Amino acid sequence: MNMLKTTILMALLTGILVAVGGAFGGQNGATIMLLISFGMNFFTYWYSDSIVLKAYDAREVTPTQAPDLYNMVEKLCANADLPMPKVYIIDTDVPNAFATGRNPSHAAVAVTTGIMKTLQYDELAGVVAHELSHIKHRDTLISTMAASIAGVISWIATMAQWSAIFGMGRSNDEEDSGGTAGLLFTIIVAPLAAMLIQMAISRSREYEADASGGKICGNPLALASALEKIDYYAKNVVMRQATPATSHMFIINPLAGSTEKIMNLFSTHPATVQRIAKLKEQAKALR
Repeated sequence: MNMLKTTILMALLTGILVAVGGAFGGQNGATIMLLISFGMNFFTYWYSDSIVLKAYDAREVTPTQAPDLYNMVEKLCANADLPMPKVYIIDTDVPNAFATGRNPSHAAVAVTTGIMKTLQYDELAGVVAHELSHIKHRDTLISTMAASIAGVISWIATMAQWSAIFGMGRSNDEEDSGGTAGLLFTIIVAPLAAMLIQMAISRSREYEADASGGKICGNPLALASALEKIDYYAKNVVMRQATPATSHMFIINPLAGSTEKIMNLFSTHPATVQRIAKLKEQAKALR
């Protein structure tokens, strides 16, 4: 059900991109935007993992360099029936983690030094299991694609706004350009709708990863405890490396401290208290 919902939302997001192209540039614009979306998705498919890992200066570790962490990931991969991903560590005291990669055979799990110091073994196992669930269901690719498409829509909206201000880019054929209605759609409606859809995709995948992660580690309460601790740090300690473009990838939004008052519709993650409540329900069902 969650994957069906995600597929529908991705289709809507691509449709908005095409519609924006049509409103701003007529039929040719719609075609160009569709081609751009295909190109972006292809680029994202191949390079999203290396880009985000470099952005956070993540360093790959071997079984010799981090034996406990590596063995933990290896055992959980066996539980999840997944190939072993590459394991990375990010040097920051803020506890957090994310997964990336275009498919289970080309994936990576990254954890911070802070999370290794803060969480107990079973809590960290719950976090790693959550990230492995993202890999199993290709959530990192889906989220990155959604963010890329939404970003292009926002960029087009900005260009349309400046074109309107300076009287550029206007077609003599109001029918092709979409006129005032098309301009308002491009500048206001489209970027807002794209952002809401992107956030909805991200939240639905987090719920699914929590449930699947609880099964993989066999201890949903440990994952719930980990989320509570990570959420505390995210709201009280700044993770300097974090950016809005990649914050959706982490198990808890590392920018939560600056966004906690924003309505849930505009959040990349469900409320932590809701996630914990669902994990507690899952633990009761497993008894």
